[in-house]
Amino acid sequence: MKKTSALFFFASLFFTLLFLNPIPAAAEEFADGIIVPEPPIVGPIPLSGALDIRYHRVNVTIDAQVAITHVDQVFHNPNDFTVEGTYIFPLPKGASVTNFTLWIDGQPVEGQVLSAEEARATYEEIVRKMIDPAILEYVGQGAVQASIFPIEPGQDRRIELEYAQAITAEGGLIRYQYPLNTEKFSRSPLEQVTISVDVSSESPIRAVYSPSHDVAISREGSHNVRVGYEDANVTPDTDFLLFYSIGDGEAMHLLSYRDPHDPADPDGFYMLMLAPRPETSLAPLPKDILIVLDKSGSMDGEKYMQAQDAVRFILENLNPEDGFNLVQFSTGVELFARELQPVSAAAEAIRWVQADRPLGSTDINRALLEAAALVKPDRPTYIIFLTDGLPTEGETDTQRILDNFAGSAPENVRLFAFGVGYDVDTFLLDLLSQNHHGTSSYVVPGERIDETISAFYQKISTPVLTDLELRIDGVTVFDDYPNPLPDLFAGSQIILVGRYLEGGSADITLSGTIDGRTQTFEFPEQHFASGLERSKETPAMQTIPRLWATRKIGFLLNEIRLRGPNQETIDQVVRLSIRYGIVTPYTSYLVTEAMALGDAAIDDLAQQEFEQQMEAPAEASGETAVNRAADQGAMEEADTVSAPPREAADMVRVVGSRTFIRIDGIWVDTAFDPDTMTTTKVPFLSEDYFALTAAQPDLGAAFALGKRVIAFSEGIAYEVVDSEEGGDPVQIPPADPQAQATEAPADPPNVDEPPAADPGAQAFPCLGGLLPLAFLPLLAVFRRKKAI
Repeated sequence: MKKTSALFFFASLFFTLLFLNPIPAAAEEFADGIIVPEPPIVGPIPLSGALDIRYHRVNVTIDAQVAITHVDQVFHNPNDFTVEGTYIFPLPKGASVTNFTLWIDGQPVEGQVLSAEEARATYEEIVRKMIDPAILEYVGQGAVQASIFPIEPGQDRRIELEYAQAITAEGGLIRYQYPLNTEKFSRSPLEQVTISVDVSSESPIRAVYSPSHDVAISREGSHNVRVGYEDANVTPDTDFLLFYSIGDGEAMHLLSYRDPHDPADPDGFYMLMLAPRPETSLAPLPKDILIVLDKSGSMDGEKYMQAQDAVRFILENLNPEDGFNLVQFSTGVELFARELQPVSAAAEAIRWVQADRPLGSTDINRALLEAAALVKPDRPTYIIFLTDGLPTEGETDTQRILDNFAGSAPENVRLFAFGVGYDVDTFLLDLLSQNHHGTSSYVVPGERIDETISAFYQKISTPVLTDLELRIDGVTVFDDYPNPLPDLFAGSQIILVGRYLEGGSADITLSGTIDGRTQTFEFPEQHFASGLERSKETPAMQTIPRLWATRKIGFLLNEIRLRGPNQETIDQVVRLSIRYGIVTPYTSYLVTEAMALGDAAIDDLAQQEFEQQMEAPAEASGETAVNRAADQGAMEEADTVSAPPREAADMVRVVGSRTFIRIDGIWVDTAFDPDTMTTTKVPFLSEDYFALTAAQPDLGAAFALGKRVIAFSEGIAYEVVDSEEGGDPVQIPPADPQAQATEAPADPPNVDEPPAADPGAQAFPCLGGLLPLAFLPLLAVFRRKKAI
């Protein structure tokens, strides 16, 4: 199975319908708890009144930290009535925008800019009229509003937006964001979503990374990078984030975050992006490739033909100073040559493989020992091991095979295992790769072996630094993943996530081996956010805790599967799963049913799961075993944050760094322990309710979940209760200075004019401040009228 990040991709601009004409409609309650009252005011789009989105295409060009974003969408009205209305486009905090234009079906549309204060009044009015808090996510932000043309029944409407913005740096990284968290406004998937980002820079572009989406990255020289994503039939709910760094110096970037919403866990989270530039020539670091290929009878047919194509691709793409050899095995073992061969022998080796055919059983133990005997201890060596079966010849005991190879393979060996089909020993493949600094991948029926291995080899074809070691002095760090660090390859970076204690200043040292000598990179006075600081509530920071939790859960699940269950490990998995909304085999019921919070309830659940694991240990082979191995391996190596599965949307929601689960109709922050904590009650739509969201916008995002919510802010658990209930005395905190720092006007960025718009297109004025975020989702407030 190809590894995929459980990461769910971007969304588009969605419509919220506000009926202004008094047409009778019955009250209706939807699965997410939003009530549609009478008169007909509609909150989250009902199936009877939704606008479909044909496609959502985003094209971005970034040059000298100025981004021009063009959004192109087609909306379809599937209803039997005409829809018309007004766009309300919430602007991000600190927006500094030039040349913002809006077209509907190619015609320029005039718009009005609302200040943050004016927009807040508009948002609150909509919330009161709709009795729906979904729009509260945008409290504290300005807005643009513009009238749109009617959309007749069965007709399409094309909407385009274009704007220029200055993008900011964070932790030494330049960051571009395109917010797409609009799931709550959609009840049907988008037909197509694409995003393309073209980055150009006068200085070399170093690290390139998206923590939010699994993107393709194409480097077109050292000064230009293209980043792309495409998907179909998706309901995106995660903001798109892209980081990149420029310059000739070393690329080491630190982001740190303390979650202010989890009073039970004061420790911080950090992420390091490592892309050092070793002092070496432009020539690739020489390496050796050993391909160990299963040619037993079960490989006969399409599988072996694809494996032959994969071998040909690797041998045709070796670097000039590389060495290689081939080991084919079935009942016996055959070597292409008695020792490592130069690149000049690749063509002959290809003919040798192409002339063979599968036959016999599977002697994995001997094949691995033959490969280990070929290794030169002074060169990076990568073993690519492919099999579609269990060991059936010679030594067949999994642990003895592991021990035999461990006793024969030098320390410089990196083993990458590929299991084909379901009749493979996942314990053997995973432990081989885990014990020898590699990874394992699974190719299930219907997937192509050659495509999987070719894509893998492209990533590891040019190593630049091996045997990496990291030291952090001044701050205590723990629970870091991956551990140990993998090798660094050209055109890539290593993303390390972990936890830390007190915070403060730290000196970071990274060392590695190149050409047989050690090279050291020093990064002094790096800052970890301390407990005295208010952590930044940016999407970039908020991804760190869930990325860390995803990797740790993947690691723990693999430990349980490969080495057997124990109570403590299962307890960790259950707690992390509930806290961060990550569905696992132990908490899969999060998708369909509520669960109690608190230590006692979690302890009971972990005990039940431990007893079940002891009664039915995990199997090593078969379809279930392969799928589980692939899924857990993908979690342990995840570079992007995975959202809860769509089928869990009615029970689990992620808001920034927080997770909420629905218990008895209440969205409850999973950091809340009902056994030890109390809440401050705030009536829905009360003056205190709106005052809190105005002062603390993070509460607005949490309150947007529904009419009943328990959410933390600044260590206080606020509980939104029915408007008829009495509330508690509420001390309104001072407004968040970060949220208010965007009101002062500022000069627009010094950039060239973007491409000319249609004649007469309305360009909105600069709104002040630098824009750390791209435009937030487009909402629409509609009125419905009968078609004439």
